[in-house]
Amino acid sequence: MSGFLITIGIIVVLAIFVITIYNRIVALSQRTEQAFADVDVQLRQRHDLIPNLVETVKGYASHEKETLDAVITARNAAQAASGPAAQGQAEGMLGAALGKLFALAEAYPDLKANENFMELQRELSDVENKIAAARRFFNNAVQEYNTSIKQVPGNLVAPLGSFSEKEYFEIPESSRAEVEAAPEVKF
Repeated sequence: MSGFLITIGIIVVLAIFVITIYNRIVALSQRTEQAFADVDVQLRQRHDLIPNLVETVKGYASHEKETLDAVITARNAAQAASGPAAQGQAEGMLGAALGKLFALAEAYPDLKANENFMELQRELSDVENKIAAARRFFNNAVQEYNTSIKQVPGNLVAPLGSFSEKEYFEIPESSRAEVEAAPEVKF
C-alpha cells in the first residue's frame, strides 16, 4: 500500500512539474506575441507619417518622382509584410528609401526650412526610437522564449504543446548599413 502511495505521489509531483514548465512556456509565448504587437503599433505610426512626409517633399521636389515612388512602394510593402522576418526585411527597405528621401531634402534648402517638414522629421525620429526600443524588447522576449524551449526541462515539455522556435525581428544585412548609418550634419 505504501508503494502505491509513493507512486501516486511521484506522479502528482511530476504532473505539477510538467504543468509548471508548460505554463511558463505559454507565458513566454504570450509575452512574445504582446511584444510583437507593440512593434506593430510603432510600425503603423511610422507608416501613417510617411504619406504626409512624401506630400510635403512633393511640394518642393515634385520632379523627384522616382525617389517619392520608391518610398511609397517600400511603405506599401512594409504594410503588407507579415511575420517578424518579412517585416524586418520590408522595414529595412523602407528605412533605406527614407534615407534617400532625407538625402534628397538636403538639396532643397526651402524644404529643409519648412516647419511642417521639420515637424514630420522630428515625429519620425521619435517613432524610429520607439521602434528600436520595441524591437529590442521583442527580440529579448523571443530569445527568452527560444531558450526556454531548448533547455532541459523545457525541451521535454515543449513538444507537448507544439511549441516551436520564434523568429527575431531583424533588419537584413543588405539594408542594415543604410538604416544604421548616422546622419551627416552640416552647418
